[in-house]
Amino acid sequence: MGNDKIVNDRYSNEKSTDLGERRIIEILANHFESMPNLPVPFGDDVSAVNLDSKQVAVLKTDMLVGKTDVPRNMSLWQAARKAIVMNVSDFASKGVQPTAALVSLGLPRDFMRKDIIEIARGLNAGAREYGLYIIGGDTGESSDLIISISLYGTAEKTALMLRNGAKPGDLLAVTGFFGKSSSGLCLIMDNCKASADLSEVLLNAVCMPKARLRDGLALGSSASVTASIDSSDGLAWSLYEVGKMSNVGFIVNSVPVASEVRRFAEFNHLDPLELSLYGGEEYELVTTVRPKKWGDAVSAVEGVGGCLLPIGKVTRDKQIFLDVDGKKQVIEARGWEHFKSKL
Repeated sequence: MGNDKIVNDRYSNEKSTDLGERRIIEILANHFESMPNLPVPFGDDVSAVNLDSKQVAVLKTDMLVGKTDVPRNMSLWQAARKAIVMNVSDFASKGVQPTAALVSLGLPRDFMRKDIIEIARGLNAGAREYGLYIIGGDTGESSDLIISISLYGTAEKTALMLRNGAKPGDLLAVTGFFGKSSSGLCLIMDNCKASADLSEVLLNAVCMPKARLRDGLALGSSASVTASIDSSDGLAWSLYEVGKMSNVGFIVNSVPVASEVRRFAEFNHLDPLELSLYGGEEYELVTTVRPKKWGDAVSAVEGVGGCLLPIGKVTRDKQIFLDVDGKKQVIEARGWEHFKSKL
């Protein structure tokens, strides 16, 4: 108790903008009493509770807030659907099918009936798109739009693809190309330019994101993955999160930059690697795969209409490097972070 008081006295005036989302989570977690025999470590994409010796209940909650998560050209239908996608993507990264969702809504008092209907339809569309049902929730008044989703599902404990299983020598792979969402946000927020066709693709990536649930379920069934994470905070930050929990590092030999992003970056004099490494809300899966099971992983994902792109390997060295054409540089530990990232 005395040590807590010293820490509180010394740092009590630090603001949320100084701490950032991740440090705030650490502070909260340090004050929670740990549940015995927790099947998923605190800080992974989802949480879980043992049902019996083999089965776990898998839980996830995430909230969408109007100011930080809804760009100006996104409809309420799209925002509500996105709130579902954000949560489903974390289930996808663990290889778990969500069954049901609870929805808590914070609504400004000037919202109209048509706005509420649009939100309801977007929520239902997102839920049914990924095979789950909304079974209840709560509604209250707030100063900004808040859509908080809690997901529930069940899984075999040993089948979960956690963040902490990557081993040196494993192959590093992703389920798609990166940079379209960050490029789309540049169009919306930074007055960048693009052709009509390219703008449509990039804005669609922002307003109609997709969770890789089929890919995640297929990878989980293939028993080939050693670690997995959802990339919603950016590719670079995802690597650091897996590296920290698995106690490993990475060499990235190929950054999966979308072709549309290369065109957009060239026209607007931007760096396509910056857009692809440090953007956010891509909702791709970042995985590590046993080398001997690589063929199984690729076949599993291609079997559900997806793709698995090799981009590097896991190393014993706990640093994360980009090594392309003999040029080696550090990939920085940054990406989207609430309270710190600029809107």
